[in-house]
Amino acid sequence: MNVRLTLRVLGGLMMFLGVMLVTPIPFSLWYRRQDALHDGALWAFVASSVVTLLIGAALYRLVRSQGDMTHREGFAVVTFGWIVYAMFGSLPYLLVDVPGIVTPTDAFFEAMSGFSTTGASVITALETVPKSVLFWRSLTQWLGGMGIIVLGLAILPFLGVGGMQLFEAEVPGPSKDRLSPRIQDTARVLWGVYALITVAQILCLWASGMDLFESLCHAMTTLATGGFSTRDASLAAYGTATQVVVIVFMFLAGMNFALHYYALTRRNLRQYWSSEEFRFYVAIMAGAVLVITLLIASDSGIPGSLLAKLRDAAFQAVSLASSTGYVTADFETWPGLAQCILISLMLMCACAGSTSGGIKVIRILLVLKYSVLQISHLIHPREVRVLKLDHRPVSREVIQGVLSFVALYMGVLLMGTFLMASVLPPAPHGGADLLTAFTSVITTMGNVGPAMGVAGPSETYASIPMAGKLVLTVCMLVGRLELFTVLVMFFPSFWKK
Repeated sequence: MNVRLTLRVLGGLMMFLGVMLVTPIPFSLWYRRQDALHDGALWAFVASSVVTLLIGAALYRLVRSQGDMTHREGFAVVTFGWIVYAMFGSLPYLLVDVPGIVTPTDAFFEAMSGFSTTGASVITALETVPKSVLFWRSLTQWLGGMGIIVLGLAILPFLGVGGMQLFEAEVPGPSKDRLSPRIQDTARVLWGVYALITVAQILCLWASGMDLFESLCHAMTTLATGGFSTRDASLAAYGTATQVVVIVFMFLAGMNFALHYYALTRRNLRQYWSSEEFRFYVAIMAGAVLVITLLIASDSGIPGSLLAKLRDAAFQAVSLASSTGYVTADFETWPGLAQCILISLMLMCACAGSTSGGIKVIRILLVLKYSVLQISHLIHPREVRVLKLDHRPVSREVIQGVLSFVALYMGVLLMGTFLMASVLPPAPHGGADLLTAFTSVITTMGNVGPAMGVAGPSETYASIPMAGKLVLTVCMLVGRLELFTVLVMFFPSFWKK
């Protein structure tokens, strides 16, 4: 592997991060003058920006490299890029007195949760946090949503060499949609659509009654399917109109952004329905909302009218399926079957080409189609049938990749659960806290956010031991980069010339 080229590209990405660390400063200045809390985070962001810029510039300028970027350098840049961004993006949390962030591990956890769009937080009193820090949390998710590397391809010319290797290593899903012959143009198109929908949501949230600052923060974390809120109560702190707006945009964020692009450019909404993955996504969402509504409506112990229960069911189903992770209700008090459905949605999540995490709807669909094909082959051994998606044959290589991904995903999920069960304190009635261990790994690997148990929808991850936070941080990274990009680096042959 070309280490010098990898370090040089990482240096360039760090310089961009250093520039981004300046953006919360205007909020710090504004609220320092007008807010009674006196946002004192200005110098924290100045110091963080200077340190990041200097180190990034030193790497980019002093490390000379030769040769072209291959897939090896692409995997290394993407994996270490996320780690470096979480390390330096955590500096403001360390330099500002943020409740819940006590150690560097806490700050690294919060930053990785932001950039990986997981939304798991250790902060315990959001209303007391300076506005500039709240904006930074939201910005980290917005940047990580479409992908740091994709953003780099869109705006940093020096990443043009080897751009496809970076794109393939970072963009989630079994297939990568190139919307333009040049990979940089594809990245700009994706980010253009992403930014356009973000602006649309800011305006809708503002019209629904949110103030402009909170509209900005929540729009960034919704489109990124991140779930960081500015309130401890998350979206439960806002009215029905605001929650409906968020449901719509969470659903849009869970769709393949290539479909948004085609629908906008061709001005034809039938582009959505032509996608088999999208139709399957709609069917799963509709079915989950219907069943959960019936379950909680039949439970007299859950307060609220039928419409309120329908709203809560729709919000939680879309929030967890899109891996956003906002909450409006404590779903741990819901019937067991409703909780099982929500856990299944966390595991599956939304569409490929979206900003969500998890296994993805398209992989579930392909596994189901392949299973039906295999059963049919047992009944009719001489029958020749081809697996198709959107009326096009799916290659054997894609099927093998999907099956191996799902098997590996479940294996890593099981291993993470074992590790979490070994580091968590015993449950109140004895034995390991298996519910917290299992759901916290599912929700961090799927980049969802809220788990169950001590990290439930009404709790934070502050009570998780340091070793547990490190395990979950690795789960966030592995889940965000879809396993292979990270795990390939543990093979000795990866590092050989």
